[in-house]
Amino acid sequence: MSITQQYLLDTHRARLHGEPEPPAPGRHDLDVLRALRDRRRFRAVIAGRPAGKRVRYALRRLLRPRTP
Repeated sequence: MSITQQYLLDTHRARLHGEPEPPAPGRHDLDVLRALRDRRRFRAVIAGRPAGKRVRYALRRLLRPRTP
């Protein structure tokens, strides 16, 4: 059963029982990603590491031409 089919079944059941409909699939995805990003930044600060742009900094360090 796909996500869409499960959502439609849950919506139908909720309407039959007079309950509120469940949120659509993918509706809260951005909120979850933002929360994960904030948690990673917070844990980095607590651990004493820089909080942001760690991936960009690592890529720049790896891709920068080395001078002898």
